[in-house]
Amino acid sequence: MLVELVKVSKFPASPWLAQIQTPFGGTAVRWCGDQAAKPGKYHVEWTIDEDIAWGRNAKPAVGIGPGVRPGGHCVVLRGRLNLTVDGAAMLDFDGTQILLDLADPLPEGVADTWVELFIEREKIALYPYEL
Repeated sequence: MLVELVKVSKFPASPWLAQIQTPFGGTAVRWCGDQAAKPGKYHVEWTIDEDIAWGRNAKPAVGIGPGVRPGGHCVVLRGRLNLTVDGAAMLDFDGTQILLDLADPLPEGVADTWVELFIEREKIALYPYEL
């Protein structure tokens, strides 16, 4: 996914964070690239290092379409929830697939619906890469 890097910064007792913008919102998340990265456009891979538990950090979305925004101490990602034939869960985030680890099986009927994930910003990581 192509994102606009606004800045990379570090606060005491926290990892390096990137302030990013996308066409559908912006937020700050953990940055796993060059700490001296300059503002600009970067292709990134998203990872989530937190188990997804329906009703706790995953809920039906308010609205449709991809979205990203700050939500207090967490980041809110909105995307379409997909399940693979072998039971893995993926978040389709504007065409980018983010693998999800599930704490418990998902309830019936939530596959292929728009969901919002509420994840601590230090547990979402961006890995920049070059094409």
